[in-house]
Amino acid sequence: MTSRNLACVVASEVDATLAAILREGDWRSETLNVSTAGSPDATFEACDAGVVCIGSSSATDIARLRRAVASNDRIGWVAVVCAGLIEHELVREFVAAQCIDYQTIPLDRHRFLAALGHVAGMTRLAARDNAQSPSSAVADSIIGNSPAIRSLRRNLAKIAAVAAPVLITGESGTGKELVARAIHELSERRDQALVAVNCVALAPSLIHSELFGFEKGAFTGAHQRTIGYLEAARGGSVFLDEIGDLHPELQGLLLRFFDEQSVRRLGGREAISIDARVIAATNVDLETAVRDKRFREDLYHRLNVLRLHLPPLRERPEDIDALSHSLLERYARDSPGRLRGFSKAAMMALRSHSWPGNVRELVNRVRHAVVMADGRQITPEDLRLGVVSGDQPLARLDVARLAAERHTILEALRRTGWNACKSAELIGVSRATFYRLLDRHGLKAEDA
Repeated sequence: MTSRNLACVVASEVDATLAAILREGDWRSETLNVSTAGSPDATFEACDAGVVCIGSSSATDIARLRRAVASNDRIGWVAVVCAGLIEHELVREFVAAQCIDYQTIPLDRHRFLAALGHVAGMTRLAARDNAQSPSSAVADSIIGNSPAIRSLRRNLAKIAAVAAPVLITGESGTGKELVARAIHELSERRDQALVAVNCVALAPSLIHSELFGFEKGAFTGAHQRTIGYLEAARGGSVFLDEIGDLHPELQGLLLRFFDEQSVRRLGGREAISIDARVIAATNVDLETAVRDKRFREDLYHRLNVLRLHLPPLRERPEDIDALSHSLLERYARDSPGRLRGFSKAAMMALRSHSWPGNVRELVNRVRHAVVMADGRQITPEDLRLGVVSGDQPLARLDVARLAAERHTILEALRRTGWNACKSAELIGVSRATFYRLLDRHGLKAEDA
């Protein structure tokens, strides 16, 4: 029988034992060529399917596996799980999100081989369907399993497939530029430039020349022709960050670009046709800015064709664990083998913090902890969350209550299969009260 080439990823010594079972098992007429790697950065070529060995529920080990799978996203994965581990939440979430099938130890020969055949077939179908639209590593890096992030990932491909303007809203530090890059890299424009413009940094006296460019001799010091940001994005995308703080003069110039789809360099007479997709982002409430006459209404409607909102981290606490471990895995590469993860106290501190700086603050705290940690586990003190000081306030009580309330509701929904009646009964409230809670937190459940 023709041999099958398998990719096999391990994250711990226990997983290495599972890998040995695959290599040395008695598969009779089946020949399995198993390529094994423990590095989360390993890549595999020409594999029919992949096997993820899960012998540990350690968050750090799961993060390593998640990175390995993301690095080999063209392979369909089967999880091989030690008995009982599938009951752990992190393991369940990883298997559900990253794998097509899973098998438990001890392996049943017929079921395992059938699973491999099924996954290999599904992978070939996906490769054929996605030949013209490769997945994006940036999109894969949008981490989280909250309803808002799952919805965001579902909508990215739809938005990337068209050329209409996109407006990304959300507080500072929520990852708006990351989403803009994902939209560009998932689009047909991915081979062209994505030009990022910080609207706050544009000096009023240089607005025209920076955005539209200038001809030689247009002003003192203009020694050569220089193209502007919009022309540099020709054929690609332009990302206008902090557009809510755009200078009024630039708002008018940008509106003219939308209307004419062309630019004129300063000192030039020729209109240059520009095909560039506009992706804008703001932490300003533009509707209020329009009412207060701080932002042009006609420009707002030009920008607000497709809209994505990124909720603050405090409103999606269920993403904190996955984000924290992913960041730890990324920044701990410079000290391999030293750090083993977060202590229980550190995870409690991360979950209870109000995160005024959102994901950017989380990134900074984890990077600081990786450098400063003395032990094998990161502590609250390493994260600068251990002792409340004058410059590190406690979470507001109303914020803490809302976060705890949301966590309880989500946990009840998960345990009951998102059934509203059962969830209400589980947490001891009436069905009407439960629906009011769902509305308050922007959640949905089954009516049954």
